[in-house]
Amino acid sequence: MRSIKANNILGLLSAGAFCVGAAVSTGSVAGQGSAFLNHNGQGPFAFNTVPTPEHNYRLFETLQVRPLALSPDGKMLFAVNTPDNRLEMFRVHGKKRSKLKAMGSVSVGMEPVSVAVRNQHEVWVVNHLSDSVSIIRLDGRHGQARVVRTLHVGDEPRDIVFGGPDGNLAFITTAHRGQNTGDDPDLHNPATGRADVWVFDADNLGSAAGGERLNKLVLFADTPRALAVSADGSRVYAAPFYSGNRTTVASKEAVATVYADRVDPTNPFFFFENDGSRQPLTSRVVKYKAGADGSYHWYDDQGTNFDAWVRVQLPDYDVFTIDATQYPPQQIQAQTYPHVGTTLFNMAVNPVNGKVYISNTDANNDVRFEGHNPGMGVTSVRGEIVDSRITVLDPATGAMQYNDLNPHIIDGEGEGDLSLAFPQDMAVSADGAKLMVVAQGSGKLAIYDTADLEGGSITANANNQISLSAGGPSGVVYNDKTGQAYVMTRFDNGISVVDVAGRKEVAHTTLYNPEPEHIIAGRRFLYDARYTSANGTQACASCHVGGDMDHLSWDLGNPGGGPLPITRNGEPEGIFTFIPEIIISLLPTAAPLFDAFLPVKGPMTTQSLRGLANHGAMHWRGDRNGAIQQDGTPYLDDSGNPVVSAQPDSGMFNEFLAFSSFNVAFPGLVGRDDMLTEAEMSAFTRFALELMYPPNPIRALDNSLSPIEAMGEAIYHQKMPQLDEDGIPVLDENGNMVMTELPVDRLHNCNGCHTYDPQGNLGFTDKPGFFGTSGRLSFENLPMVFKVAHFRNMYQKVGMFASSPDSNRTLTPSPQINPSIPAVRGYGFQPDGAVGSVEHHLTGQVFVKNMNFSNPIGPNPGGLPTFKLDEFGEPLPIPDPAGFQARRALSAYLFAFDSNFKPIVGQQVTYTRQAGGDAGDRIGLMASRAAMGECDLVAKANLLGRERGFIYESGLYRSDSSLFPPLTPAQLLSLATSDRHAITFTCVPVGTGYRIAIDRNADGVADGDERFGSRWQ
Repeated sequence: MRSIKANNILGLLSAGAFCVGAAVSTGSVAGQGSAFLNHNGQGPFAFNTVPTPEHNYRLFETLQVRPLALSPDGKMLFAVNTPDNRLEMFRVHGKKRSKLKAMGSVSVGMEPVSVAVRNQHEVWVVNHLSDSVSIIRLDGRHGQARVVRTLHVGDEPRDIVFGGPDGNLAFITTAHRGQNTGDDPDLHNPATGRADVWVFDADNLGSAAGGERLNKLVLFADTPRALAVSADGSRVYAAPFYSGNRTTVASKEAVATVYADRVDPTNPFFFFENDGSRQPLTSRVVKYKAGADGSYHWYDDQGTNFDAWVRVQLPDYDVFTIDATQYPPQQIQAQTYPHVGTTLFNMAVNPVNGKVYISNTDANNDVRFEGHNPGMGVTSVRGEIVDSRITVLDPATGAMQYNDLNPHIIDGEGEGDLSLAFPQDMAVSADGAKLMVVAQGSGKLAIYDTADLEGGSITANANNQISLSAGGPSGVVYNDKTGQAYVMTRFDNGISVVDVAGRKEVAHTTLYNPEPEHIIAGRRFLYDARYTSANGTQACASCHVGGDMDHLSWDLGNPGGGPLPITRNGEPEGIFTFIPEIIISLLPTAAPLFDAFLPVKGPMTTQSLRGLANHGAMHWRGDRNGAIQQDGTPYLDDSGNPVVSAQPDSGMFNEFLAFSSFNVAFPGLVGRDDMLTEAEMSAFTRFALELMYPPNPIRALDNSLSPIEAMGEAIYHQKMPQLDEDGIPVLDENGNMVMTELPVDRLHNCNGCHTYDPQGNLGFTDKPGFFGTSGRLSFENLPMVFKVAHFRNMYQKVGMFASSPDSNRTLTPSPQINPSIPAVRGYGFQPDGAVGSVEHHLTGQVFVKNMNFSNPIGPNPGGLPTFKLDEFGEPLPIPDPAGFQARRALSAYLFAFDSNFKPIVGQQVTYTRQAGGDAGDRIGLMASRAAMGECDLVAKANLLGRERGFIYESGLYRSDSSLFPPLTPAQLLSLATSDRHAITFTCVPVGTGYRIAIDRNADGVADGDERFGSRWQ
């Protein structure tokens, strides 16, 4: 039967070969070798573009969660190859199984982060960017590994475990959103958790192409990450990634009221700090903690009670328990455990006593300021940003034991060689006596006695630390029979074999890595605490977790610093969204704020390092830029004059110089003795400017908008006829009215400041587009000058809802519009995170509709109808329902805001003969979006004993072999004669499809025309 099916495939391919010349253009493929040519020197297929290695890769910097797994018999090691979108397979052999023999790989989804072995013949892989899970069949008889099914799950899945009585229930963590869910993401519902656990019955996956889940558990926490399962499979534990630490922000109005005597009586925009310096009045980070009398209140760093100014309640649930013996599994509400840590990475369960170990960091963001200012009497988090810990939970009692992995570091001082930074994956020995943990920022595998962890008596001991030959360890598995640990090292995309008893690395191998060299070279400067901090405990990744955010606010002003001038060297409306003198004429007291960025700036939420390219100055204020250096002097042009700021890449719009300006943070915040060298900072900058945002998970996969999102889009871009001096509409040459923006804030519509132009700077950068900002500055009533923010990650900030009150005054046009409620996060919107929802932000006075032309700050006919108006156009204390609808629509549009990649990017489907019609519908959708230029559509199938790649172009699928003719969609699908020939389709970023489908190693020889590896390939 097998030979008949193989002959059918060969027959189809041979028949198709006769029409090659008619189906495609001839000629060699640009930049490729002769392997792509037929015997006449003519190409069997042609491509519009063949990206160079520098441009055929897009960096998402997805953190691995569970990157390694051993087969039940311990003879096979499986490893996710995150940058190459593959699962790699190794045979473990040699003395004590210390050697790894590559047995090939299989293509999965984009950005695989976790792997779990179901049994000796089946492996499941979690694909973070693809929102999918690849099910891989290991066929020992035929010597093949192949994807037989792809499950569709929620947004950004991270971890997977198998539990239940028979171990056949798969549990997967995802965010509470994503186009594959079929559910409302509840973006406006404060009562809903933001952490989902999907459950599948591996023996009953249903007939839908993407599988049919058994259950979805919604947990009251923010974005989830880690899972762990008890030894008997009866209990599954789930934890959020960004748990928080019961801190939030009290508004600047709160600070002005509580510390009224310190507000400058001559200028309410300013405030006198403890050292007597005059700084902008800002909000304040507060923490819910015990006071001197043992009672819990919201305290700032001075111990002042802010209870009256905090509406949000933070239960801080961290570990959730799921009863896997029920069908379907259910959360055990009474076994929910709070206060484990701030950022939770991985979990492991002791197989003997059932205690749960959680690797985490705990943030010190309730401490104000950065910098080294001895003698000033001010605090600083320099060198003490986060504590790296392992927390031990006893589910039987709910008791917690917190273990600081660096007890030798006191007040930021101590021996850096013994430090462990950013603990990630863990493994526990079968006897429950030993725990192994990888320290991402230290390049080490650490071994602890579990008794010491459970008793809180660990010490920093070099004898229990194994330095690895490569950095950035992210995963570990342990073979009890041989005493070998296998560790994934992300910096070199490798695997180390460690003799645990001998405390040494005995072997190391690397996986193929398609990343350009400058990405590999610059990565370490984000994570490497051993190199970038004096005490070995901190790095940029302390806050910028995985190059993204920690979802906290930090008050990182420097009282010992000086003001940084705000550049005016350029066209005013090229630097600002308005002419500053307009604001100054209305608010003369704001004039000093336009001169310089002052050194104390108040709390600001951690910003992602993603998407920095083509978006201008950096930091919320734009105080890291290419116009003004960090010593306050201007950058000079080739003529020795201060550089002029102008798009696309001059002055404050020079992203390379802007990011390079962060070098001062290494000694000032991270705690290094000095800055990086110019070459090192250049390498870090090149890496950082490659980081990209993922596709928007709210916007429909066909890139359309829902009715309410479309309503918000119309408000965002609202326009009116342009009038001449006589008030008559101006007409264009075709007699049509010329339209201009209808301001929502008296000066601009939303797009007038928050520029949306997906073609912005096209031709000047390989990452074009403005997605909410073109990099200009604006004045915000926080009060200070800020860079206009982008909108690519607004959906990530949902979950706070209740805001710190704006003031105690009643009938203010900007009221607190939500009651005091439990929330999954303590920070929301605006730079300081003090506003709980977009809708609340849009009730600000600047957006309020006002028809009164005698108003001192002018009419605002294009504003949002927040309140009903009286006969004079003044707001009445009566809410206008139309205003609620408008604010809801605008927020819906912002949550679905466009990004550098269209929503279809990453999405997958696996087609078999048994697949339902929905598989064909999804393939059609993907093909249509590829035809629109939104993605490259690739397909992978196991044909004739090998994985074959295809790319979709001009209506045909072209293969990775000169022996295969181009196939029509119907011809390609006809090859799926059984699940052994399943075909998986994936939409990948434009420009990467050729590498992914045709030439994996970019050597100019198509994958199908070269033999690299074994029969597993």
